[in-house]
Amino acid sequence: MASSVLNSSISISVSDDDDEDPSTRMRVPIRRKRKKPGPRGRPDFTRKILTKLFKWWPALLLLFATALLVYEAFKIGGADSRSPPRAKKSENVAAQISDTKPQGNLNKLDPTTRVVGGVRERCLKLLPPEKLQILKIPNDKDSNSPIKELVYARATDRVSEERNFNLSTVYLEGTRFNLFTGNQTLEQREHSFKVTERTEVHCGFYSEGGGFRVSDEDKSYMNTCKVVVSTCAFGGGDDLYQPIGMFETSLQKVCYVAFWDEITLATQEAQGNKVDESRFIGKWRILVVRDLPFRDQRLNGKIPKMLAHRLFPNSRYSIWVDSKSQFRRDPLGVLEALLWRSNHELAISEHGARSSVYDEAKAVVKKNKATPEEVEVQLTQYRQDGLPEDKRFKGKKALAEASIIVRKHTPLTNLFTCIWFNEVVRFTSRDQLSFPYVLWRLKEFKRINMFPVCTRKDLVNSMGHIRKAKPLTN
Repeated sequence: MASSVLNSSISISVSDDDDEDPSTRMRVPIRRKRKKPGPRGRPDFTRKILTKLFKWWPALLLLFATALLVYEAFKIGGADSRSPPRAKKSENVAAQISDTKPQGNLNKLDPTTRVVGGVRERCLKLLPPEKLQILKIPNDKDSNSPIKELVYARATDRVSEERNFNLSTVYLEGTRFNLFTGNQTLEQREHSFKVTERTEVHCGFYSEGGGFRVSDEDKSYMNTCKVVVSTCAFGGGDDLYQPIGMFETSLQKVCYVAFWDEITLATQEAQGNKVDESRFIGKWRILVVRDLPFRDQRLNGKIPKMLAHRLFPNSRYSIWVDSKSQFRRDPLGVLEALLWRSNHELAISEHGARSSVYDEAKAVVKKNKATPEEVEVQLTQYRQDGLPEDKRFKGKKALAEASIIVRKHTPLTNLFTCIWFNEVVRFTSRDQLSFPYVLWRLKEFKRINMFPVCTRKDLVNSMGHIRKAKPLTN
């Protein structure tokens, strides 16, 4: 006999001799499974709908996407026939920018951050808003400067009225020196690096007939500026981006000046960006320059970039912003963060890609930004002068990215930028090549803040160049 247990409660004896007749067997009750709650328990109509949705959801999603594309295409097509609303002059004029250029970064105010020691912090450490709103310009004097008087070289013979011609065609043979720069000799170049109480240096504006003319009204305006944010666009190369992120204190104390030539003025007016009766577009005072001294528009742009102290003789501080960027921070706050707080006289960004001037020279040639011949002339001179291949300056990169320059106008910083400008005129207009050399030669210039790339990204929204500048042809 064998024994089996069914349903945990009924014990049945089964004989090995039992026949197969089912009538002789005892029926065992079967426990049915209970139905679980869920879609099966719902009405048939709801279950059918859910089944259809699960089955056809890819097709429904595709149908929705197609409808959305049709709607967007209709909206874009309809927008072409409607004229955009006219912006007020007091509002941000950046909305007037051409439709053909990228605007992805325009008007962004979010801070740029980085991780330091496992902690994320802001790259540009500005004062809190309540302090920025009451920030004052310090009244410190330059009593410790090794230079007591900086003298700018000028022409001894006055240019006659008969020589009033287009100076962009006047070049001394074999050089780019002209009536604007004066013909600096190698001996004068060498002497300019010797800092004395009375130092003389070539620094543009050499002759009355040298070009870069602005109106008397513009000169009067420039003479009133104590702090200036400046940019330029020559040859119609770039558009104008309105500065953002400033407080009312800075709006009252800071001049915003954009240098244009007549080509840029015509280009912008064709796009509907007209200068108002006060010569402003938004917050920018537009200064139209005539008789540009150089054929190379990049070289013309170095004048407002490096010689702000010549253009704004009464200014104490300046911030240069390349035309490809939108300045997005409070200028007094920037001066406090990069100069006043650390007792520096000039602040400029480290180069993002390279550290050595010799590596930069190879990149300049490879990208066709200068000819191999003119770059080799410059490097040969620097090698003869003993410029080492050091890639660091006081622990930081020696190579600078010069799209933003924050500076105090002191005799030493003025001398530095004058010499830098002369190197750019003498050799190539790629100012990254000459910056480390001038920094190395001018030993007395030590109060420089070479800030990291992420700080530069916090200062501006990078838009990139819009179009190629038109060179002067006559």
